[in-house]
Amino acid sequence: MIFPNPTTDNSVLLVIDVINSCAHREYEDPARSIHYNKIRRMIPALSTFIASYKQLGGRVILTTTVPWQESHLPENINELYRNSEEARYWSQDTTGRAERFFQIPTDGALVFAKNSYDAFTNENFVHALEEMHIRYIIVAGLFGDGCVMASICGGFSKGYHLIIAKDLIETTDDEERQMLQQYLKQRTWPLMYGATVESQQILDAFSPGNPQ
Repeated sequence: MIFPNPTTDNSVLLVIDVINSCAHREYEDPARSIHYNKIRRMIPALSTFIASYKQLGGRVILTTTVPWQESHLPENINELYRNSEEARYWSQDTTGRAERFFQIPTDGALVFAKNSYDAFTNENFVHALEEMHIRYIIVAGLFGDGCVMASICGGFSKGYHLIIAKDLIETTDDEERQMLQQYLKQRTWPLMYGATVESQQILDAFSPGNPQ
């Protein structure tokens, strides 16, 4: 059992930032050891999951970002980036390609662009959840130790019940980031934020005749 009563009527799948800037090889930064091989290996399974969840009648929300540049970001992020070269992550891409989705199905999905790590800072997104009478949010996407973590904290703080698809959340290949993400999946998320389970368990829970 994941939760007593998640249904496709009171739940939504939230897919965070599966976009070119977070997944495409052209947006890797070898000088800073930023590589997306593990992300690209995960995305086919995520795409299949999105399609399967929609076949069950589920609704899907996708997040992208505003252009990740100083003029589009809040002052707290800009201040962090100005003060810390290691933290700095401004983009130089002004083509709009960086914010496009990378190899996932988008048909029928609601799309929201965020200007912070936490998806719940977008008031239009929160309003859409309220209009749909959402209680449960299934979480997947990129990066587990970054925007996914921030959105998990944001959604939980707003009172939503979270179902976290641990095999459909990835981060960069960096060994330290991988270790941190594993700890989040194994300890932090299941103990503090919500059911952290394999995606097949989620599909089983929403399938007709499930004995939950």
